[in-house]
Amino acid sequence: MTKSRKLNLIYQKLYKSFGPQHWWPGKTPLEVIVGAILTQNTNWQNVERAIVNIKKAKALDARKLYRMPQKKLAKLLRPAGYFNIKAKRLKNFLKFYLDSYGANVRKMRAANTDVLRGQLLSVNGIGEETADSILLYALNKPVFVVDAYTKRFSSRHGLTPEDSDYQAVQRFFTQNLESSVQLFNEYHALIVKLAKEYCLKSKPKCEVCPLRTDLVRHGQ
Repeated sequence: MTKSRKLNLIYQKLYKSFGPQHWWPGKTPLEVIVGAILTQNTNWQNVERAIVNIKKAKALDARKLYRMPQKKLAKLLRPAGYFNIKAKRLKNFLKFYLDSYGANVRKMRAANTDVLRGQLLSVNGIGEETADSILLYALNKPVFVVDAYTKRFSSRHGLTPEDSDYQAVQRFFTQNLESSVQLFNEYHALIVKLAKEYCLKSKPKCEVCPLRTDLVRHGQ
């Protein structure tokens, strides 16, 4: 079985088992970007609480957030944890967003994907997973997001070696799947769903995993 065929069979089984995941849970590109930055080292429920704080302050606007005193911003971000660090990271992104694109998401979306990715990675505090989440979920760029869940799932199902780095895992998916924003979006969300409910870090529930078939087995 080809790698592409196997990946597509996995996707079909996950989609049949879980259905559409409706990612990313943000109403505007800026909200998605803010969420991608805040979700580092915490869960989404905490991020949602921080975003609610921003909305209550009527500050979910690039210029308002950037002009806000850092201590005040940090206070709003407190539910997301590491709030002082995240306030600084968010400010770093907003400066880039304002300086390079005038806070115009359409202009940013029109930029070359590789160039934009490089620009995002040059922003202090923005790593590969955050940059790619911004590209895929906020800007509709066909970039496959890799996280700890993706690496765990990929190695356990024999898709990539356990010691593969971010770029190697990303390359495997992009080279063996159709380049599609919708597919990359849904596939990553389904992997996260699988990892949280079955493919756990310790004591994985392999016996009841929806991928437990003759075609796709743990370790194959």
